[in-house]
Amino acid sequence: MSPSAAEAAPPVGAVLPSRAPVASPARAWTRWVLRRLALAVLTLWLISLLVFAATHLLGDPAQAILGRSATPDRLAALRSQLGLDRSAVSQYLSWLGGAVTGDFGTSLASRGPVATLIGPRVLNSAVLVAVAAAVIAPLSVLLALIAARRHGRAADNALQVGMLTVAALPEFVIGILLVALFSTTVLKWLPSVSVGTSGHPWGNPEAMVLPVATLVLAVVPYVSRILRATLIEVLESDYVEMARLKGVPERLAVRRHALGNAVVPAVQVMALQLAWLAGGIVVVESVFRYPGIGTELVDAVRNRDIPVIQALALLIAAVYVVVNLIADVVTILVTPRLRTEVR
Repeated sequence: MSPSAAEAAPPVGAVLPSRAPVASPARAWTRWVLRRLALAVLTLWLISLLVFAATHLLGDPAQAILGRSATPDRLAALRSQLGLDRSAVSQYLSWLGGAVTGDFGTSLASRGPVATLIGPRVLNSAVLVAVAAAVIAPLSVLLALIAARRHGRAADNALQVGMLTVAALPEFVIGILLVALFSTTVLKWLPSVSVGTSGHPWGNPEAMVLPVATLVLAVVPYVSRILRATLIEVLESDYVEMARLKGVPERLAVRRHALGNAVVPAVQVMALQLAWLAGGIVVVESVFRYPGIGTELVDAVRNRDIPVIQALALLIAAVYVVVNLIADVVTILVTPRLRTEVR
C-alpha cells in the first residue's frame, strides 16, 4: 500500500460518519404535497378571519332585516335568535366549525340553508367557467403560435395591437359592447340577459354565448401574449436551430421542440386567469343577470345576508388556492429540472 493510500485510509476502529439518506421520489413528493396542503389550509384560515371581520363591518343584520322602525325589544329578540348577541370569538368559531363540515348556516333573507341556496348557483358558475376555459386554452395557443411564427410581420403586429386593445378594456365594458353589438341596435342575434334565476344554463345555450365571449375576450389576450413571448424565445434557442439544421420541418419543430418547453409559463398564467374567473365572473354575471354566484353575491350584499356573503367569499378563495396548487403540481410534472428538485 502506498503512503498516500495509507494516510487516506481511516484508522482501525474509527467510527465512519454516516451519509444522509437520500429520500425516495415518492417520499419527496409526499412531503412536498403535504407542505403545500398545510400552506393552503393556513391561507384559507387567514382568509376566513378576514372574511368574518369584513362581513361584520357591513352593519347589524338584525337592523337590516327589521328596518328602521324596529323596536329595541324586537331587535334584541332577533339578535338572540340569530346568535348575534354572543361574542365575536364565539360566533367565529361556530361559523368556522360549520364551514368545515359544509354547513354555512341559515340565510337571513330567505331563511333557508345557505348550502341549499347557493348549490345551484355554484353549479351554474362552474358550467360558465368550464365552457370559457375550454375555449380560452386552445384559442390562446393558436393565437400565440400564429404570432410567434410570424414574429415582426404584419399579422403579428395586427394581433398584438388587437390584443392590447382588448386587454385594456375592463370585462364589464367588453360585456356592454357585446350587448350593444349583438343584442340591441346592430345585429340583434343573441339575448342580452341570461336565463332566469331558477333556470339552468344548459337549458338556453344561446344565452350563454355573450357571457362566455366576455370571459374569453377578457382572458385570452393575457395568456396568448405570455405564450407568444415564451415561444419566440424558445424558437430562437440552440436546440430548435439544431432541429432545423437537421431538416426537421418548421411545423414539427414548433410542435415537438418548442411548444412543450413554452407551455410551463402558460400553465401558470392560465391558472392565475382561471382563478381570476372564480371572482371575475361576479361582474360578468351581474351584467348579463346570469344565475351564478356573482349575482347571488351582489344580492346578498344588497340584503346584508351575512351567511351567504361569508360562504361565497370563502368558496371563491378556496377555488383560487386549489387552482394555484394544481398549477404548481402540473408545472413540476412537465418540467424535468423541477421534478429533480422536489426534495
